[in-house]
Amino acid sequence: MKRIIICVWALWAAGLGGISTAPAQGLPKTQPKLLILTREEVKIGRNEEHSKHEAGFPAAYEKAKSNHYVIGMTSLTGPNEAWYVSVWESYAALGESMKRHDKDPVLSAELARLDLADSQYINGARTIQAIDNADLSVGDFPDLSKARFFEFTLFRLHPGHETQFEEAAKAYAAARKRADPKARYRVYRVIAGMPTPAYIVFASVEDYGQFDQKLAAGMATFKEATTEEKAALKVGSEAIISEESNRFRVDPRQSYVPKETRETDPDFWMPK
Repeated sequence: MKRIIICVWALWAAGLGGISTAPAQGLPKTQPKLLILTREEVKIGRNEEHSKHEAGFPAAYEKAKSNHYVIGMTSLTGPNEAWYVSVWESYAALGESMKRHDKDPVLSAELARLDLADSQYINGARTIQAIDNADLSVGDFPDLSKARFFEFTLFRLHPGHETQFEEAAKAYAAARKRADPKARYRVYRVIAGMPTPAYIVFASVEDYGQFDQKLAAGMATFKEATTEEKAALKVGSEAIISEESNRFRVDPRQSYVPKETRETDPDFWMPK
């Protein structure tokens, strides 16, 4: 897990150009402005060893009394990967965090050691940065301390077709809210780390069985769509090059979350 992805879980800030560098107070309660995903391709058969090794990163942050947090998770579908999800209030905050860690020689040395040893367990890594599209998101922001599984959907678009996609996303959101008033998911637009234009949509659940409900709601959405919404969805589908959804399980060993979060469910967040 590269140290550059260590996150500041922060509340909404005034745009990506903001200069606030206030320390994080916990997991976010509203949609953050900047999302960073680091995807590590784990070697087949090395998942358990990789998870144990990655536990060294949270231990290093804890020892350094860092207030920077990250949620680690492992794939249940798709490629054999570990993902590290972090959010920031601004690029300025990210830059200041990097400076603070660079000035801590003990932490920097430990992170460098862990990064080097990580090569035993992974074939490669990719870091993606994305900014929020809150106007396309649906529902209340989830309680991340209770999230146990995530679903990420990645849309890659034909260049120049962002407007068609976003109009389709709004039409889908309107129909989805009628089909499932409790629906909630977040939308982000990729700005670096992979071919663009691309969008990331993610949702979380507390129990894996809740995906049954989400599947049923997804199917009901198209039945609820109006003629105008169906037309927008058709135009939007023509803008898409590819669409891929995958599911992940939160790994507490690879996560670094606030003490108050760990105390809400110590059996989960502090496994022996």
